[in-house]
Amino acid sequence: MQISDNWPGYSLDLFTYPQHYYGDLEYVLIPHGIIVDRTERLAKDIMQDIGDNDIVVLCVLKGGYKFCADLVEHIKNLSRNSERFISMKVDFVRLKSYHNDQSMQDMQIMGGDDLSKLTGKVSSLCFLLILFFMFCKDIVGTGRTMKVLLNNIEKYKPKMIKVASLLVKRTSRPDGYRPDYYGFEIPDLFVVGYALDYNEHFRDLNHICVINDHGKAKYRV
Repeated sequence: MQISDNWPGYSLDLFTYPQHYYGDLEYVLIPHGIIVDRTERLAKDIMQDIGDNDIVVLCVLKGGYKFCADLVEHIKNLSRNSERFISMKVDFVRLKSYHNDQSMQDMQIMGGDDLSKLTGKVSSLCFLLILFFMFCKDIVGTGRTMKVLLNNIEKYKPKMIKVASLLVKRTSRPDGYRPDYYGFEIPDLFVVGYALDYNEHFRDLNHICVINDHGKAKYRV
């Protein structure tokens, strides 16, 4: 689902959102209800592709937790209502690649020691499928974040890697990464909400919104 560069978004007056963010946002880019519907469709696509294989979900914190939880729940619901049971395990890693609204040159990976647990999880009866949720604050963006993380994962020799991202940020850079599954392609905007933060603020905002200059200045560190 592609959102064009000239899309004006939805007026904030059409929705409810936390009062402490009044004056900090430009507009609603993606309402919560549309996020939920699109996530359910992604779950259906993933179910169709994985066959009888089990899934290990690697969730990128903190921004990825909301999308991860909702997507996993949709997959579980589909599994319960189908003839085959899909076993899922969830693990976590945290990345830091932004300071304020600027991408940093050096990306930090926290929790990487736990990734060694991926080694040896594949047996003759289990084809390992790993889903990554939300790199670079849930936005794949330039691809640099993805490349660093995948390089760290591949040394543990997982059987298969699949990438899911709620958002793909449209950029002119040639190294942009395209995930296997994604919800929305958006313009090159700094967005917040649905667990996407700006210096730990806006995680309690259900909709995905564009932050304004006042909001950036208010919460800058």
